[in-house]
Amino acid sequence: MIVMSDKRRILVTSALPYANGSIHLGHLVEYIQTDVWARFQKMRGHECVYICADDTHGTPIMLSAQKQGITPEELIEKVHVEHQADFAAFHVEFDTYHTTHCDENKELSELIYNRAKAAGAICEKDIEQLYDEEAGMFLPDRFVKGECPKCEAKEQYGDSCEVCSATYSPKDLVEPVSVVSGQKPVLRHSNHIFFKLSDYEGFLQEWFKQDPVHEGLKKKLNEWFESGLKDWDISRDAPYFGFKIPGTDDKYFYVWVDAPVGYMASTKKWCETNGGDFDSIWVNGDYEIHHFIGKDILYFHTLFWPVMLHVAEFQTPHHVHVHGFLTVNGEKMSKSRGTFILASSYLEQGLNPEYLRYYYASKLSASVEDIDLNFDDFIQRVNSDVVNKFVNIGSRLGAIVRKKLDLKLSTPDAEGETLLAEMRQSIPVVADLYDARETNKAMREIMRLADLANQYIDQKAPWTVVKTDEEHARAICTSGLNALAILSGLLSPVMPVLSSKVASFLGITDTIWDAIGTLISDREIAPFERMADRVDADQVASLTCTPKTA
Repeated sequence: MIVMSDKRRILVTSALPYANGSIHLGHLVEYIQTDVWARFQKMRGHECVYICADDTHGTPIMLSAQKQGITPEELIEKVHVEHQADFAAFHVEFDTYHTTHCDENKELSELIYNRAKAAGAICEKDIEQLYDEEAGMFLPDRFVKGECPKCEAKEQYGDSCEVCSATYSPKDLVEPVSVVSGQKPVLRHSNHIFFKLSDYEGFLQEWFKQDPVHEGLKKKLNEWFESGLKDWDISRDAPYFGFKIPGTDDKYFYVWVDAPVGYMASTKKWCETNGGDFDSIWVNGDYEIHHFIGKDILYFHTLFWPVMLHVAEFQTPHHVHVHGFLTVNGEKMSKSRGTFILASSYLEQGLNPEYLRYYYASKLSASVEDIDLNFDDFIQRVNSDVVNKFVNIGSRLGAIVRKKLDLKLSTPDAEGETLLAEMRQSIPVVADLYDARETNKAMREIMRLADLANQYIDQKAPWTVVKTDEEHARAICTSGLNALAILSGLLSPVMPVLSSKVASFLGITDTIWDAIGTLISDREIAPFERMADRVDADQVASLTCTPKTA
């Protein structure tokens, strides 16, 4: 149970989207989940800062820019604008949205590296690395494909297998092929810089005892220890788009070094803009630090990242919240099957972005299970829950109040008071579910309350009562619209725009969590205006039949 009086100070982040492509519906699972949680914390009166940034470094950025005939800086600036527009369209509200290609990130990355070096956590090793002779470059992990050395799955990248989750070196791949040229790479020697991760197993074991991840992930974490932690290669050879490692001429920080430091850089940017104190967040531990990530990057956020912070004497994350992947109509997202859908494609079909927010919220939980965007279910759930159960309360009662009752409310009748009392009892229940990231259960509870409200309205039939007893009808409408106000408040983290329309309709000015359930009585309300449309099956059919590439 959440303690109402405890004010929390929270820094919350989503994983940084890579600046080499557009935002798609799979990405939005994470940003919507994080935004809902952050909005809820803010409604509760907590100081919650939600930050993010574009992840802008690495070989893919460099090669993509070359292909387009522009500089990497021009590419990441173009994508930065596009990403922000997509997030804003889906009402993902960052307090700061920055970039990893910035002075703050360079300074902090170098600081962490220098502190790690001073602590003896850095060493150099001569390694064999795959080299593309045709392209004239060493190949990063994701620019090599081949057969997994563990399970023999085909077409796997050079760092990990998507089939069996094994991790390995690119040179361990069977029959490796360069993604850049399509040629078979050769082995060449190169001197690389390593972070001695193996020296910090004891620290990680203690950190894991603080339960930073969901219970269901502990087995996976233990597997890493059982197989033994390996030192981490943090350097990449030129040519490379990124930050040069201090004291070297041709070595650059691997993108997974400065990418998570982007959380800190974005925090610093927020502090500079809003008068915040960086040290209170990342040094003194005055804030809870919550990362929201996908399960595919668990390794980086629960091994490398906490050790980097620990060695450099920064605050480690309190929680790493991990979600599963998105499937579409039961299948992995695929361009050829029309299920790889961009955020912009969804919007172009005229679909309400808050409908996707609601659908994801109705599916997501604290577990790492994958969720499925089934479009038949999407249509049915949105039309049934959002339009028929929620918005329709305002539509039906608003019409009566406007046409027959001069837009004036009175006080609830006895049965209405009973209904509202039961709904108010669920407010702390829903609060606990939001805080625990069990939004699927929260949505079920909210819709249970919506069913109760609609049953009350159907039984009382104010459209009939108003013909003979206007004041009784007014009391019924007052009860029903107060129920709508409670539902709207509870849904506000998920559907902020729709909830704001309800607030304007009913004259609600106090939208904090503790104000949910405050009685609206003896007042005049605004005329009801259309708030939401049903999802048309043709919109969805067009969406899945016209795949777009990123």
